Amino acid sequence: MNKRIFAQRLLNWYHENQRLLPWRETRDPYRIWLSEIILQQTRVAQGLPYYQKFIEAFPSIHHLAAAPEQKVLRLWQGLGYYSRARNLHACAQRVVHDFGGTFPSTFSQLLDLPGIGPYTAAAIASISFGEPVAVVDGNVFRVLARVFGLDDDITRPAAKATFTRLANELLASEPPDLFNQALMEFGALQCTPKAPNCPECPLVKNCEAFRQQRVHEFPVKSKKAAVRHRHLSYIVFAHAEKVLMKPRTDKDIWRGLYEFHLVETKTKRSASAIIKASGLPLGRAVVISKPVSYQHLLSHQRLHIQLIRVKLTTTAQAQRIQQKVGGNFFSTRQVERLPKPIIIHQYLQDSKRAAS
Repeated sequence: MNKRIFAQRLLNWYHENQRLLPWRETRDPYRIWLSEIILQQTRVAQGLPYYQKFIEAFPSIHHLAAAPEQKVLRLWQGLGYYSRARNLHACAQRVVHDFGGTFPSTFSQLLDLPGIGPYTAAAIASISFGEPVAVVDGNVFRVLARVFGLDDDITRPAAKATFTRLANELLASEPPDLFNQALMEFGALQCTPKAPNCPECPLVKNCEAFRQQRVHEFPVKSKKAAVRHRHLSYIVFAHAEKVLMKPRTDKDIWRGLYEFHLVETKTKRSASAIIKASGLPLGRAVVISKPVSYQHLLSHQRLHIQLIRVKLTTTAQAQRIQQKVGGNFFSTRQVERLPKPIIIHQYLQDSKRAAS
């Protein structure tokens, strides 16, 4: 397909179909950066409320940099991939410390900041500063692969280089901010992974995938790694209207978030088996409630989670357990302010509803 015609048709489509989103009403690099980090592996409908919460809590990069990490993680709760939140905070501090709160204006400089890869750097550089550098994300891979019939495996570095080169060639004579946003929007709304709207597509007459009747075969992508199943049992120690929690310190999922005492096993175990396996000095003076179970799917992990509430009946017993497992007892109000995995947040909400 002629590259100039591709760009013109794409921009015409964008002018008629673009969504009205708050980060499209500004060139402020702080807001562009914030929206791009939030929307990584996140749908716009899910990410928009988080963007609004962050702007309200941290109206400038100085406010974000000065905030405690715990507050940032708490606001991020529910979005997943918490390393994004930690990198967000670290990046804000770096921009304030090294650049006086002003974002660097070039693609290469932006790449040096924590949590900013080629895609995010290209988005900021092109939208905020007009640098002609193409963004390449999942939407862009899909559109270019289908329209131009590119059958390179997009998981391979050589293929990524091919797509990036083509995207930059298409961008060459167009306004970089509009072209990049148009291409991403086209992939999100028109050339979707499933059920793309081919009959009303402005590019369909020149689309190689459509011509070959192979739309759903593009882009070519190697099979994902097998999903790992994990069995996590949380013992919720409760005493005097408080629960025992501590932050995760392992280099694993949810690092820095608060959780109950965890016992991980290779297979599903009963509540009594988990209590026994914990090796904790519970004695007889405890009340154990029926376990509550959840499943939580991550990108390459399926978590089978059960929460077992154990009521400690004496202060001495609570102190012994706290000495053994660490952490602190928190009131309901204190727990609400703690950053925690979404599944624990859901458990607490469900428990509150059940008790009312």
